[in-house]
Amino acid sequence: MQKSVAFYTLGCKLNFSETSTIGRSLSAEGYKKVDFHEGADVYVINTCSVTDNADKKCKKIVKEALRHNPNAFVTVIGCYAQLKPQEIANIEGVDLVLGAAEKFNISDYIGEAKKLETAIVKEGKIKEVLDYHASYSIGDRTRTFLKVQDGCDYFCSFCTIPLARGASRSDTIANVVKQAKEIVAQGTKEIVLTGVNTGDFGSGTTENFYQLLQALDEVEGLARLRISSIEPNLLTDEIIAFVANNSKCVVPHFHIPLQSGSDQLLKSMRRKYDTSLYRSRIEKIKTLMPQACIGVDVIIGYPGETDELFLETYNFLNQLDISYLHVFTYSERVNTTAQKLPGKVPMKTRNERSKMLHILSDKKRRFFYEQQLHKKFPVLWEAENDQDIMYGFTSNYVKVQTHYDPSLVNEIMEVQLEHITDDMLVKVKQLSLV
Repeated sequence: MQKSVAFYTLGCKLNFSETSTIGRSLSAEGYKKVDFHEGADVYVINTCSVTDNADKKCKKIVKEALRHNPNAFVTVIGCYAQLKPQEIANIEGVDLVLGAAEKFNISDYIGEAKKLETAIVKEGKIKEVLDYHASYSIGDRTRTFLKVQDGCDYFCSFCTIPLARGASRSDTIANVVKQAKEIVAQGTKEIVLTGVNTGDFGSGTTENFYQLLQALDEVEGLARLRISSIEPNLLTDEIIAFVANNSKCVVPHFHIPLQSGSDQLLKSMRRKYDTSLYRSRIEKIKTLMPQACIGVDVIIGYPGETDELFLETYNFLNQLDISYLHVFTYSERVNTTAQKLPGKVPMKTRNERSKMLHILSDKKRRFFYEQQLHKKFPVLWEAENDQDIMYGFTSNYVKVQTHYDPSLVNEIMEVQLEHITDDMLVKVKQLSLV
């Protein structure tokens, strides 16, 4: 009898690309992929461990899986599984825990997929995880997440990712282009490049991220190429100029981690830039692409973040011509340098600062949207039908809505931005299919 498998992914776009690839490998082994709520024989939970909240959510998802099928064989993979395998093995209902390398050979470990009294743990030392496993998502949403790089050599003081994913390593340009052609052949019009440190693509080889963008730009039939996130020290002038002046499909949308607007804290975090370099990247983008969307990651409540240093960050962000913020509240992580630092910020203060930056983000997004009103942009419509409303994104990442029309799904249409709703969406006037 054919066994069914369901997936749940926590965390980043990289995890989504790997979940999708693992799903295809299990389908090739004869498993039937079903929705999470359908009571699958096997559940695979791909975890994140960027914050404590992600760890706690894993336990909740395991419980939910067993609610749908108490006899399900539950496998946990991902960053949390590599960092704290025994902790996961002790969660009631977990049968199998796979580390960073082992997850790509999941079918070797599932066996008969029968419930176990004691969880099996298979995880190697992260220093021995050297292989690169190509991955991309397909069929789950209109856009495809294409993994081009894994691991990180930066060892920022607050981050466990190098311990969870190992050293920086990349695919080759030739193989990424081959995958992109496969993706386009299946009808995908937008590819989002993803990795742990995406801009570090090609590190240690003769290839680099700029060359990768140039090669992907030539893939026939690819309408849009989006960079998920790139470190400011790796976002070079030639990359910015290429997107602005020469690229056929790389969209004017950049997500650039900042983490702090205080040079003192950036140094403590072991970041590889200062606020001067960061500001210069923003100014360069906006000079060449005034309509470009720029998102920013920022951490609040890092050890030693006094009121004065937080205000440095707030004022720095307030002055920058950026479009939105992703605000992360610092959480202590085992085996990180930051965990041992003095100057712990009370949780109440962290929450207050987080709220301030979320309000600032809303103001920045609204101002950016207002600047785009009454202009024309191409929109890629997505498949979701939300009470007869469908959504899409402009090339520069303005989220828009219109009445649901199934014929528009996965189509690119030129629209004129008309009105910002209370939910920070933009109503549009439809013009024509591109």
